[in-house]
Amino acid sequence: MAVETPAAATAAPRRPPRGPLRRPRFWRNGSETLAAWLFLLPSLAGFLVFTAGPVVAAGVISLLDWNLFSPPHFIGLDNFARLGPDTTFWSALGNTAYFTFVSVPLTLLVSLGLALLLNQGLRRMAVFRSLLLLPYATITVAVAFVWVWLYIPHDGLINAVLGVFGIDGPAWLISDDWAMPALILMSVWKSFGFGMVIFLAGLQAIPQQLYEAARVDGASPWRTFRAVTLPLLSPSVFFTVVTSVIGSFQVFDQALVMTDGGPGSSTTTLVMYIYRTGFQNYEQGYAAAQSMVLFAFIVVITAAQFLLQRRLVHYDL
Repeated sequence: MAVETPAAATAAPRRPPRGPLRRPRFWRNGSETLAAWLFLLPSLAGFLVFTAGPVVAAGVISLLDWNLFSPPHFIGLDNFARLGPDTTFWSALGNTAYFTFVSVPLTLLVSLGLALLLNQGLRRMAVFRSLLLLPYATITVAVAFVWVWLYIPHDGLINAVLGVFGIDGPAWLISDDWAMPALILMSVWKSFGFGMVIFLAGLQAIPQQLYEAARVDGASPWRTFRAVTLPLLSPSVFFTVVTSVIGSFQVFDQALVMTDGGPGSSTTTLVMYIYRTGFQNYEQGYAAAQSMVLFAFIVVITAAQFLLQRRLVHYDL
């Protein structure tokens, strides 16, 4: 008698193994994103509190008549209308533009020349680099006082050195013609270290194979500089130009200490005039209007530089 074997129980179909849980794109690198925001937070908070906030506050105050002691009242665009016939304002703006468009190119040339020299593999380069960076790391007011002594007409070191070569040095800080060049010379000496370090870092990032290929092709040093060094250094040049122009339009310390805006108003810069309007004449609304015009000039010039960088700056090797 045949014994029937019970049919095997039908096994339940296996589910395909689940893959890893796919998180939204934003959260795939959540820990990295969080860490980035935590690192950015102090700088972002400082920017909002000390830069963006004061700019917005200045825009509001520029619409008010306020002397710090009595309650402010709204006057609309009257403060901006005062700027048109204010010859001192336009003179200060011209002095600031003169300072910027002379000091920035000179600073760039000195910075680039020293960076090229230090990039030649000199011995004890770190020592020279530290010494050349010292002026930039020194407080501007202290440097300005030292240069006041150097500029003394009869006993100053600069005129004494010129006298060795038979040159009768000018009365630097009390001359209408020489006061602004004196400020520019001091500012170039104070600022070249920053650009030098930026340029030196850019030079050391250029592959040496490109220079070897240029030598094999028989390129002269000047041709190599124009075709290899300058294009690959253009991002560093662009960064240095933008930051230097912004800083030069806000020049204040050295002019206040060395000349106090004189002789006459030949070295009165726009920031100095804003300071005097707001904190000596107590016209906060008018000073805020002047600062908004300065802000607009800086924004326009910076935007123009960013437009030019598309054709002049090379980010690829």
